[in-house]
Amino acid sequence: METTNTKPYYAAGIAAFVIWGFIPFPLKALADYPSGQILFFRVTLSMLFLVLITVLFRRKYLLQTLAQVKASKPREARRFLLFTFLGGSLLTINWLTFIYVINHINIQTGSFSYLLCPILTAVLGFALLKEVLRPNQWLAIGLSALSCVLIGTGELTSLLFSLLIALSYAFYLITQRILKVYDKIVLLTLQLLLSFVFIAPFYEQFKGSSDVALDGHFFLMTGILSALFTVLPLFLNLYALKELTSGTIGILMYINPILNFVVAFVYFNEETTAVKVAAYVLIFISVIIYNINLKGRKKTGAGLVIPPVGTTAVVK
Repeated sequence: METTNTKPYYAAGIAAFVIWGFIPFPLKALADYPSGQILFFRVTLSMLFLVLITVLFRRKYLLQTLAQVKASKPREARRFLLFTFLGGSLLTINWLTFIYVINHINIQTGSFSYLLCPILTAVLGFALLKEVLRPNQWLAIGLSALSCVLIGTGELTSLLFSLLIALSYAFYLITQRILKVYDKIVLLTLQLLLSFVFIAPFYEQFKGSSDVALDGHFFLMTGILSALFTVLPLFLNLYALKELTSGTIGILMYINPILNFVVAFVYFNEETTAVKVAAYVLIFISVIIYNINLKGRKKTGAGLVIPPVGTTAVVK
């Protein structure tokens, strides 16, 4: 009996999160432009890439999803529409906040939010989806809460932004779990179409009073952000999920914020405080405690799921 070679799937999963770990570079390269303007073009270009891929290579999955919704009961169809709408809204909020934080606050705040995200997802899964948490996971949640208190005593604004990023993505993951029977790429494509519909009428407001010209540098960087840092890691992540458990992917997810921290300190020379260091160490310890006994995670379904996209795949 042949066993599946999981090395390519591990490589794909690691590659996806390594790529996302370096996302501060294209965002910082666009720091002179308004966050809303960056969001608009990231959504637009990513949506166009995904629509093109769907039409050329995944039309079968699109038709299957549409047939699935059409054949479902009215209540299920309404739920599909509702949570697809919510997914697009939450993704828009998450991306806009993350772009703003990286360019106008610091990379550390954005990284901390993605350390918090899986823990918050677990809490929401327990509260909304009645998922079971083990005692060690509750301990990890308590340590995460303490780390938030430490951050909040020093910089309340940074903590609030971290929580907004983490909560918007955690709620996004919850909506995608509810829609887990549908094709993840099709869902993401629909959500980005919705996101484009949401923000397109407000482009002038997103642009604000900025008079910075949209030159070749801007379109090159937003193209790289959309293709290399959104669509490519999305497909790598989905490929990895074919054979790896969500628990395994959840652990690999921490490559992303760890690399963000390294980039912040080594390349962008960001500074930190002793209190922040203590909070970061505490949240890292909570992650280790949370993931003890992974064999039981598949049954409990607790939190570290990378959606279809992302997850569902992790989309930053």
